[in-house]
Amino acid sequence: MKKVPFILIAIRLVLGFVMIVIANNNFTYARLILVALMILGLLTDILDGIIARRVGVSSEKLRRMDSQVDLVFWLCVGWCAWLLNPEIIIEHKYAIYLIFVMEGLTYVFSFLKFKKETCTHALLSKLWGVTLLLAFVSMIGFGHAGIPFFLAVFFGVVGHIDVYLIIYFLPKWTHDVPSSYHAYLIRNGKSIKRHKWFNG
Repeated sequence: MKKVPFILIAIRLVLGFVMIVIANNNFTYARLILVALMILGLLTDILDGIIARRVGVSSEKLRRMDSQVDLVFWLCVGWCAWLLNPEIIIEHKYAIYLIFVMEGLTYVFSFLKFKKETCTHALLSKLWGVTLLLAFVSMIGFGHAGIPFFLAVFFGVVGHIDVYLIIYFLPKWTHDVPSSYHAYLIRNGKSIKRHKWFNG
């Protein structure tokens, strides 16, 4: 069981590149298969953390690996959306640029302060992941952006601001910080409670 979280992370990494191959060929039912693989990818992301905490292997190394694979996975999904619906990406390019810049800044701020990338797994970031899934299902599955895309951008902006505040408040690098409020408590020497399913 202790190897399962690493296997799930590896599966998610492989899924990302498999999805690009599928999208590039765009055969019959490709969109349906891509939607299924996206959901599978999100499930592996949820389960790897839960299982890691249950079996006692939720280390810094594992959590950092999880964060970086998440980034690669969603970039692969985004590339699939571009291959299948470039007109949607072009139409919403400025919102997408904003999210990319905000994501890049989390790395800049974290490296400037801690000399390593951020790894908060904050609750708002998890919510953003869910809205990202909905947005990509809408775009890849149905060729439509609409409200799901708006929600993904909104929670992307809010989630990144929360991460900026976490980085600002934390006195030293820490992984699995539920929110900027929890980071503020840590800054003031207070203990915090982490949800056993999300940040335990």
